[in-house]
Amino acid sequence: MSVRTISPLLYSLEENDPLAQEIKKTYRWYSPRFSPHNIPRFADAGSITESPTCMRMIRDFFVNRYRSFPEPPTHILGFDARGFLFGPSIAIELGIPFVLLRKSNKNAGVLIQSDTLNKEYHEDGIEVMTLRVGSITKSSRVVLIDDVLATGGTVTSGLQLIYASGASVIEMACLLSVPSFGCVEKIHTALDGRFKNVSIMSLVMGESLDDSNCGDYKNYDGPRVIKFADKIPLLN
Repeated sequence: MSVRTISPLLYSLEENDPLAQEIKKTYRWYSPRFSPHNIPRFADAGSITESPTCMRMIRDFFVNRYRSFPEPPTHILGFDARGFLFGPSIAIELGIPFVLLRKSNKNAGVLIQSDTLNKEYHEDGIEVMTLRVGSITKSSRVVLIDDVLATGGTVTSGLQLIYASGASVIEMACLLSVPSFGCVEKIHTALDGRFKNVSIMSLVMGESLDDSNCGDYKNYDGPRVIKFADKIPLLN
């Protein structure tokens, strides 16, 4: 598979790469009318997970990529929650642990807690990311994974936890990134530039999704959420 350089340390697949084409065909975004968040285009990871072909190709790309590294990762760390969708299969194939970065102290055990997350959309309550003490150590070489990289707020929380554990970061992996939101700069300036040499592998760029990827329900004026009791009569 062919990889191109978007900017220093930011990489993506060539637009004509088979995996990039498969993602382009499969990925769907939704407007606020049909989205859980009030942002113009919400990229739906579910559209990817519902395609075994796309999921298999994503797994195989990252497995082959990290096997080729002179010093391959020792751990894959996935962000709550959509990083959990893609990281485990990669970790299993590489024979390394998959570690949960969980929100709001949902991890068990003694936890390291990040600063409050600053994301592209607002959620109720104060959000932090947590990592169980001992999940990674000073000798760990980590790949972080999530579905979308936008403002960089979520990944910065992960970098804080890795820094507090003494581990090193090999790469940030994602399906889609929007560097115009400042994510690359935020990663490379986090914690006084400690992670300035971390690479970002984004399978596709945000602009690769256009109007043809919109999953909105045309000519639908009903509620976005239908109670199950109201849906049952519609089966007949």
